[in-house]
Formats: sequence, structure tokens, C-alpha cells
Amino acid sequence: MNILIIGSGGREHALAWKLKQSPKVKKIFIAPGNAGTSACGENVSLDTLNHQTVIDFSKQHEIGLIVIGPDDVLASGLVNALQNSGIKVFGPTKEAAEIEWSKSFAKNLMKHLNIPTADSVEFTEIEIAKKYAREHIYPLVIKAGGLALGKGVIIADFYDQAVTALENIMTKKVFGAAGDTVIIEEFLQGEEISVHAFCDGNTAVMFPSAQDHKSIFDGDKGPNTGGMGTVAPVPTVSESILLRIECEVVLPILRELKDMGRPFKGILFPGIMLTKDGPKVLEFNARFGDPETQSYVRILKTDLLEILLACVDGKLDELQIEWEKNMSSCCVVLASKGYPGDYQKGLPITGITEAEKMEDIVVFHAGTKLSDNRLITNGGRVLGISATGNILSEAVEKTYRAVEIVDFAGKQYRKDIA
Repeated sequence: MNILIIGSGGREHALAWKLKQSPKVKKIFIAPGNAGTSACGENVSLDTLNHQTVIDFSKQHEIGLIVIGPDDVLASGLVNALQNSGIKVFGPTKEAAEIEWSKSFAKNLMKHLNIPTADSVEFTEIEIAKKYAREHIYPLVIKAGGLALGKGVIIADFYDQAVTALENIMTKKVFGAAGDTVIIEEFLQGEEISVHAFCDGNTAVMFPSAQDHKSIFDGDKGPNTGGMGTVAPVPTVSESILLRIECEVVLPILRELKDMGRPFKGILFPGIMLTKDGPKVLEFNARFGDPETQSYVRILKTDLLEILLACVDGKLDELQIEWEKNMSSCCVVLASKGYPGDYQKGLPITGITEAEKMEDIVVFHAGTKLSDNRLITNGGRVLGISATGNILSEAVEKTYRAVEIVDFAGKQYRKDIA
């Protein structure tokens, strides 16, 4: 079977790397991909928001399954267009994916289902939002209402910070149309984890727990990013906690979306805060997390293609999904100097070949490209260094040894993952 993966990040490289291991995969195309995905298949230049272009390419190259990585492509309705053309695709429809691209929709759905989440208020006028922010206890969480590449969440410790965040989002439109609506919500205390579930519209199968580290600096300081490193599974998260999240969060959402005529097929990914009052939902995502996927593929035992097809075909309940037992995975992201703000591109990268000669190391590319046969930086998050171990501390130690070997000018990374 020929596969088309849509996206260009570390998540897409990890998916291509794992799918390439399936004996059922013939050829993998990645649109647009990066320097790393080119080792797994063929990078192709496609306007993935032009649905007809993707349909024509898929028919021309006899694509058996399309796997969509980015949230904006899901929000564009590409899944709907592909399904209408008879092309198999892994990912939710535009209507089902609204649980990610509209925080207002997600919040209202959670309130309707009594799913535990932070108290929140929605605003479309900045002066009313400022008045609310002036009258409430800090810290407060301020969120762009739409998609913002994982960066549209600001924790304000005092009023002036809240005003700056509101002006950046609603007036300066730093996140574009995502800032037309803003949600201000209470700050939840606790440990944050990432929860993923394979879904086929009726059935959900939970992944092991994972933990992302979103802030740019050690100690969870600085602005939010798309993710600076992950571990899986999280040693402090028990099976009973995961079962509670499945029963109280994942399955109610899955049932409600089906009842609304929006059956969810793909990855349902709630970010969860483990508070003293139990698990509470921070937000929903409708696709694989990045960099969570870079940790997950290292410990997934079952053929990924079989799982994706079972989700698409509504046969997930017929498949037994296995993960490596007694194995942990760690991923540390290497980012460009200045990220998540402005950063320089085109800097030479060294050390990857040497790092991957080390035990249990795989380097996933994100913001990279080849220029005159040289590997150079081409994005904010450049690489994900991943390792596995029998215990988490072993995986972490291996990862950081490899991190020291891979280099480019201005390399920044968190030293406290896990």
C-alpha cells in the first residue's frame, strides 16, 4: 500500500519512520516533509490546503491511505473532501475536529457533558475582557479561541501581563483570526499530562500516558512553545487514573460527537491537569501530538498501519494494540535561538550520524532541510533526540548524551525533561 503523510514536523517524521517498518507499506510520500522524512520516503511539494490537488495526487499515485498531521489541514475539511472522493484517510472530519479548532465549541461540549475543566468566560470585545481581567484573582489563563500552533496560551501572573496578552491576541492579531475570540479561564494547579486515544467513531483505545514540557525554559519558565520534550509513559500516572480519564473524558466526548452526527475517527488528545480534585481537561486536540508522537513510536509494538486502518474502517475493537513492556521513551527537542520568537534559518547541523550510532538513539527531524547536500536548520523546533530504556532515567540519560553530540549555532534545549 502506498501512504501519503501530510505535514513537515517531527511528528510526521516519527510517523513515517514507524510506518516504514510495516511489511504492508509499499511506498511513503510526505507532503512537504523535511530532510529526515526523505530517508523514509519521497518528499513532495503539494498545496495541502487545496483539496483537489491532494485528491488528484492520491489517485495518480494510487495512495491507499492518507495520514494527516497538522491541525489546520484537519480544520480545512480535507478529510471530508477525501472521503467524498472515496480515498481512505486517517483523521477526523472538519466537524469532528471542531473540538480542537474552536475552544468555544470544546468548552460548551464539556459543560454540557459535565466533563471536569477549568471555569472560563469567552470574549469577543477587548475592553470587556480587560474589565473581567481587572476584577479577578491571578494567575489567569488567556487563550486564543482558534488554532495558534500550540502557542496561543498565555499564563498571566498579574493584570498588566493579561492586558498585554489580550492586546497581542485581539488587537495586534499575533495569532491571526484565532484571536477573534479569547477565553479567560482559571489557572489549574497540578501535574499536566498528555492523553492520546485511537478512535474509530465508536471505540477508543488509550495510549500509555505521556508528558510534554511546553515552556521554552527550564522550570516551566518563559512563553509556551509547540513542545520542548516528552516522556512516555509517565511513572506517576497509574492505570486507574488513565481509566478514569477514559471513562470521564474520552468516551463521553466520543459518544456525544457520534450522537451529533460527527463521528470522530483519528486521535483524540485531551491535555489533562491532574489536580487535587481529580483530572481536569485543559484543551482538546484532534491529532497526534508533537513531540509526544516521537516518544510514542519508540515504544509502540503493534504495526501502526494496522491500527490506522482499523480506525478508518471502524474495526478498532477487533485489534489488540500492544506496547513494549518495561520500556520508557524520552524525546528532547533542539530549537533555534530565539524560538518561539524570531529565529535564524540556514545554519549547518552536525553530529546526527554520530548520535544515531549510540545505543537506542533515533533523531527525528522537524525544522531541517538539505541545501547543496548540507543539512541546515529551517524552523524553530529543529530536531527531536529520542531514546528508550528499561526505566525512564535510563532513557533520559541516553537522550541527553546524544543531545551533546548534535549541534548547530544557537542550539537551545531544556535540561530538565523528566
